[in-house]
Order: sequence, then C-alpha cells, then structure tokens
Amino acid sequence: MTEELVLTDLADGVLVLTFNRPERLNAWTDEMGRRYFDLLEEAEQDPDVRVIVVTGAGKGFCAGADFQTLTAIQTGEYTGEPDKRPNTHPVSINKPIIAAVNGACAGLGMVHALVCDLVFTAADAKWTTAFTRRGLIAEYGMAWVLPKLIGQARALDVLMSGRTFTGVEAAHMGLALRAIPGEQLLAETLAYARDLATNCSPASMAVIKRQVWGDWDKGLEDSRDAAERLMLESFSRPDFTEGVASFLERRPPEFPPLTAP
Repeated sequence: MTEELVLTDLADGVLVLTFNRPERLNAWTDEMGRRYFDLLEEAEQDPDVRVIVVTGAGKGFCAGADFQTLTAIQTGEYTGEPDKRPNTHPVSINKPIIAAVNGACAGLGMVHALVCDLVFTAADAKWTTAFTRRGLIAEYGMAWVLPKLIGQARALDVLMSGRTFTGVEAAHMGLALRAIPGEQLLAETLAYARDLATNCSPASMAVIKRQVWGDWDKGLEDSRDAAERLMLESFSRPDFTEGVASFLERRPPEFPPLTAP
C-alpha cells in the first residue's frame, strides 16, 4: 500500500518519517516520493508536530532513483507520473526537517538528505552523488547547494568523481552536522530533535529556516535589512513574551504551536 512506503511515528512533538523499501535500500519511486511530500505537508498543518526526522528502514537511507525507473527512462518505456512538487520541496516546509542518514545515501537519496535542514549520519554510511558514473549531471539543485555547503573544490570533487565516501568524511566536509556510530544514530538524532521541539519557538525556527535558505542569494545589506524587519515582527508574537518570561522565571518555555500557513 502507498501508506506503507513511508512509515510515521509521532512522539514528544517529533514526527519520524521512515522510507520503507528496505529490500531496495529505499530507492526512490514516484509513489514513495509522493507519499513523503504528502506527509510533510500534513505535518506542516499539524500543531502536534514541531520537528520532523527523516530516515530509512533497514540498511539504507535512500539509494537513489530505483533502477527499474532508470531502465524504463533509458528504454523509452517510462510511463510514470512524477510529482509536480520539486525535489527541493522540503525546503518550503515551515518546520525543521532533520535527516538521519542510516546507510546508503546515493544520487537522489543524497539530494533528499541535503534538502533537509540538518543532517546526522551514521559514521559508516556510504555516501555518493554517483551522477557521473551513470552518465547524468548534478541533479535537482545540487550544483547550487553543494558549493555553498562545502566549497567549490570539494563540490566538484564529489560531483565529478562520483566516488563513495563515509559518513565520517561527510561530516568532516560539512555535509552532516555529526557522524555517529550507527547503533546510536536515531537515538542521538531524536534527542536533538526533542530539544528543539521542547525548548525552541516554532515561529522562530520557521522564520530562521526561511532566512537561511532564502538569503543565500542576497547581499549582506539586503539580509540585514530583512532581518531588522523580521525582528520587529517577532517582538509582537507570543513566542517572544513566553521566551523572555520563561527565562526570567527559570522554567521550561511553553511556546504556542506554529500557525499553519
């Protein structure tokens, strides 16, 4: 069933979405992608969801596009209907999305890890763009994202060589925030996510997400001027009142849920 292609689990304000094609290392299909994007949009509307964690079932995070799809494209027999939402769709979701890369993270799978807001990776996870080794190009904005994350030289290295590297190197380069022993990955990622869900303003995180993704093409002055406007807006939110009050009263904050867009 379509619903089983992505598993869901909600606890303590953190929604875990798990790609669920373990027999194919969670290789991407149109159906799985459509379900994933639908669940992201549902989570954006759900006041009980404050942070989203994305991971994979079994030994892979996402091993890229399913080879049956690639073969059908190569032979001209592809009849699928790709989702109209772009593969960068997670960037537009107003809640933090954290990837927990538990295993194989290749091609389109690497795209979907890096359009999350933060990435934690298993130390021994295998990463690769793989594009040049399949006769393809830097897909879905990776020529824009990678140089900004890791610099031009390293971006060209991982894109042109298509070589495989570990989660340890991914973290060293700046693709992931932390490289963690695989058996501890989900627990540490969830602990981080729960801290955000408990102690951080949903409204503040939503604005900061838009700032960071949206300001990459702005100059310093434009970014500063926009931040001044956004700061004035934040003064009028209940989150600001609660943030100051909880600090002065030395108690955990009780921030309101994010208002659905």
